[in-house]
Amino acid sequence: MPRRTSSLPYADASSGDRAYAEIEKILRGFGCTQFGVMNDWQNGAVILQFQYRDRQVSITASWHGYATLWLKAHPWRPQSRRSGKQHEELARKKGEIAVPSILRDWIKGQTTAVETGLMPFDHAFMSHMLMPDGTRLIDHAVKLLPAPK
Repeated sequence: MPRRTSSLPYADASSGDRAYAEIEKILRGFGCTQFGVMNDWQNGAVILQFQYRDRQVSITASWHGYATLWLKAHPWRPQSRRSGKQHEELARKKGEIAVPSILRDWIKGQTTAVETGLMPFDHAFMSHMLMPDGTRLIDHAVKLLPAPK
């Protein structure tokens, strides 16, 4: 019997660790000299960092965001076999597994765009580049934008 798949992208991802290994392979092949992954359990996010030439890049991706989306696609029902808390825990785990695959595909797309001349590295990763004070460029840029209406 075929496995039921979800309409939510990456809902059936199976290995976060394998995706991180693939990210490292992509970045090493691209010429990056440093790579690291850190889990921020308090904020429910993963922080992925790498260096390309003299550019330090730091990408933060939320598991909570994916878990919230998964819960919308798979709402808990009183007749479920799991408690509401167990269902939320499953959503968090789904996020922890899906986010690395999303990052892998995004990084593969960005590095391919750079390699094919579609855009320079700085354009592809600028928002996630680290400033001399250790903050991301995007965090500075957002302060310059007018407040959303």
